[in-house]
Amino acid sequence: MPTMYLMVGLPGSGKTHRARELAAEHAAVRLTPDEWAISIFGNGDRHQSRPDGMRWMLEGRLVALALDLLGKGVSVVLDFGLWSRDERSALRWLAQSVGAQSQVVHLPAERDLQWARIRERLARDPDHNFPMDESERDAWLAGFEEPDAEELAEEAVPPPPEGDGSWFDWACRFWPSLAGSLDGRPA
Repeated sequence: MPTMYLMVGLPGSGKTHRARELAAEHAAVRLTPDEWAISIFGNGDRHQSRPDGMRWMLEGRLVALALDLLGKGVSVVLDFGLWSRDERSALRWLAQSVGAQSQVVHLPAERDLQWARIRERLARDPDHNFPMDESERDAWLAGFEEPDAEELAEEAVPPPPEGDGSWFDWACRFWPSLAGSLDGRPA
């Protein structure tokens, strides 16, 4: 059965490294929005904001591509970070809606290791990485929802937040480009 692997973690946690391994192990397609965003929008600099608003549009298109691949029997690795439980729940539901399974892959990282990795990759290849500053770490932590044991055990997907009729509705609000790219799917 095709699988959607959901890479979960903060920058420098090793998500992309593990995503590459999973893609090779499972003949899966790896989708990493940072790589696409940098090639399309550039990586910015410390005086220019990242294309954050466009990121959700890009991610929506990648989610649609992932669902198309899953529907064709091809596994995918979403190397997005997926900081919120709602993002992960929506993606798990979407995978199920096309007859695929999903697996949450959480990669926690100790702060010093995280920053060593970030500094190393910025020094090695500054043109293909977004600039980051250690002072951003506290804001990242405030916005990150650790997966709990139930989510990691792939228990049933919880109901969508109040006000959303389905996870598809939620996903289309979060990733605005998703709705128009699915031709009305999934049900």
